[in-house]
This record gives sequence, structure tokens and C-alpha cells, in this order.
Amino acid sequence: MRDLEFEIQNHIGIIRLNRPESSNAFSHEMIRLWIDALKEIRDNDDIYVGVLTGNGNAFCAGGDIKAMMNDDGFMAKTRGEIDDFTNSPLDVKNSLRKHIQRIPLLMEEIDKPMIAAINGAAIGAGLDMALMCDIRYCSNQAKLGEGYVKAGIVPGDGGGYYLPRIVGIDKALELLWTGKILTATEAKVIGLVSHIVPHNRLLEEVLDFANELTQAPQEVIRMTKRIVYDGLTLNLKQSLDMVSSFMAIAVHHPDHAEAVSAMREKRKPQFQNQMQRDEV
Repeated sequence: MRDLEFEIQNHIGIIRLNRPESSNAFSHEMIRLWIDALKEIRDNDDIYVGVLTGNGNAFCAGGDIKAMMNDDGFMAKTRGEIDDFTNSPLDVKNSLRKHIQRIPLLMEEIDKPMIAAINGAAIGAGLDMALMCDIRYCSNQAKLGEGYVKAGIVPGDGGGYYLPRIVGIDKALELLWTGKILTATEAKVIGLVSHIVPHNRLLEEVLDFANELTQAPQEVIRMTKRIVYDGLTLNLKQSLDMVSSFMAIAVHHPDHAEAVSAMREKRKPQFQNQMQRDEV
């Protein structure tokens, strides 16, 4: 059994974390397969949307220290006590850079919608993986929190970057400083998750939304995502310059002509990606 499952279903790339006996905590194999799956979503033109979820009762409980205690991780098998496993500071830095930190960097390269289906506990780095997604659907039974402080470490995978951008600086620091675990409702109140869904309908609703996105003009979907994210760091003039370039592409794309014709004829548009799908 592999630590991560990946499948393509109706133009949706579905990543399932698959260590349910360990609450889907990371292993090196999981991270390697995760990186491969993200590259496939990024590069495969037949994938329009990505979905991330977990098998079993948890979404992801973060890093599995025991599973990652080997020579190429930041824990080394040298002694019998966990406190004695730490390698040199440079080993820790390089391990994070070569492994878990590749995930947020790859996520940043994906212009396609990425949706988290948080089916259970999302703790520490597990929560951070959901924060890297564009939209977060959450089971009403899920628990969410940043547990780094309780282990005496800092968020090493981008949690300190994503969390304040989603919930604000004050709430982010409160969660990171205390390690408080939130219910789904508490997470929704502060904007940590986008939607709360009954547990037994979570993946169904996520896939319904993902399928809706696959019906849209894909180039517009991707350009719009880039406009929003790049707009967080560009000044107004730079953002408007990018928008005008994207608009020039959009109005000359066949999907724009099809959308205008469909509105005039009062029918459902048949965008280029759908026509290609019908041809197959």
C-alpha cells in the first residue's frame, strides 16, 4: 500500500493521503509521491482542477517523527531518545528545503484551482497543506490547529506565510503561539475554511464544485487565479498592466467568442476544453 494515492477523474486530479493508521502524518514516501502528483497536476493539460484529501478519519496530522527518522531526513538514527535525534542546524535546513518545502513552491506554480477536502483532523503541517489550497471545504467533524509550539518548533513548511494572509496577523499569531485546536465552526468564523459540509457528503460536494469549474473556460480560470495571487505583491500599476495583457489574450481566445454567441442565442456555452472532451 502506497502512502499516497493519485488518480485523474473527469479532469480532476485527486490526491489522497494514505496513512490512515497514522492519521495521514507525513512520511518521506508520502512527500515524494505528493511532489510527483503536484507536478502532474501542474503539467498535464488534461487536468483542470486539483483536490487534496485524506483517507480514513484524519486529513493530516503533520509530520511523523518516527517515519522520518533516517539519514536523509532531519532526524537521524543515532541514539534512543527523540531529543537526541537532531542533526546539525544545516542538516535541518537542507532537509526542509529538499523535502516538505518543495510542496508550497510547487503549489505556487499551479494556475489551476486547488481545493482541500478536510475530512478530519488537520494539525500543524497538515493544516498548512490545506492553507496552500485556494478553497477549503471542511467536514463538520474536523479539528484544525497549529501545533508547532507544543513541540517547541516553528512552522517549517510555510504556515507562517499562509496563515496571516488568510485569517489576519492577530489571529495567526494567536493560533501559532497557543497551538489551540479549533472546531470546524470556529475555523469558519475566522475565515480559516471556506465551507463546512456534513461529514458524509464532503467529497461529494467538493467534486461537484470541482466539476462545475471544469465546465468553465480554462484559460480564463487560470489567468484569473494568477491575477488574484500576483495582485497580493504587485502595486496597482503593475497589476493593471498584467490584467490588460491577460485581457488581450482572453478577447482573442475562441472561448470568448463562444461565450458571447451563447449569451446572444440564450444557450449553454460549449467552451474549447469541452469540445476537446466531446471529441475524445
